[in-house]
Amino acid sequence: MSSYHLDHLGYLETEAIHIMREVAAEFERPCLLFSGGKDSICLLRLAEKAFRPADLPTPFLNVDTGHHFPELNEFRDRRAAQLGGKLIVRKVEDAIAAGIAVPSPGEISRNRLQIPTLLAAIEEFRFDCAIGGARRDEEKARAKEWFFSFRDAFGQWDPKNQRPEVWNIYNGRVNPGEHMRVFPLSNWTEMDVWEYIRREQLQVPTIYFSHRRKCVRRNGQWLPVTDLLPPREKEEVRDLVVRVRTIGDIISTGMVESPANTIDDILAEIAAARVTERGTRADDKSGEAAMEDRKKQGYF
Repeated sequence: MSSYHLDHLGYLETEAIHIMREVAAEFERPCLLFSGGKDSICLLRLAEKAFRPADLPTPFLNVDTGHHFPELNEFRDRRAAQLGGKLIVRKVEDAIAAGIAVPSPGEISRNRLQIPTLLAAIEEFRFDCAIGGARRDEEKARAKEWFFSFRDAFGQWDPKNQRPEVWNIYNGRVNPGEHMRVFPLSNWTEMDVWEYIRREQLQVPTIYFSHRRKCVRRNGQWLPVTDLLPPREKEEVRDLVVRVRTIGDIISTGMVESPANTIDDILAEIAAARVTERGTRADDKSGEAAMEDRKKQGYF
């Protein structure tokens, strides 16, 4: 009689599927945060495995800053349509016009403005749970979150007052106005994500692979030249072969010089890397405290 053993990816997958099903069982109005990035792409495949052939029980929610890579939005829309899912997009520009998000004088990044936009969308649709693709290995503040991360009536998170998670038992009880953030990929690493993408033969946006792009060197990293990020006086514009490891706003996503044209190339590159993936994000350069402060206020 042979025994059945899960490999590493198999264990991570079953753990994540269990959490997905817990969400469906415990919450009335969950949503899945889908940007089109690699982590949320894995979430969609896990949702398929958890619930097919039934319809997926959650709509997809994305906060569009207006500074997204066009390749990312095109992939987001196409993938949602392929799955027959309901895609809800809420734009920071609309939140600014409605007075929901208020930019500070001279503020260029819309990172902070995603917070009130997201919280307003959660309130608008009365979502009691938002499934996200954050992983503990990404950043120190993210490593402090449990699978089920409680948010109070103001959308805020208290890292020192989290609910215990013992023997895979999760407390999803929330009062009206409160909600939960759930992170099925918490125990995954960047390497795990790409190995899963390879195993499941998942499509990803083209900017994850090497391509030519005009860039400028700023604050120790290559940033893409766009209308939103024009070169400054005396800055040299270089035509480079680059790709992204993690995708944020087009004004803050650092490009890495890379010839990686396949997922195997990317896996080899990650294995040799000495910088974390979020080390290429200019919006994270202010450090752990800044990220934790944003998360306390309601950030993803």
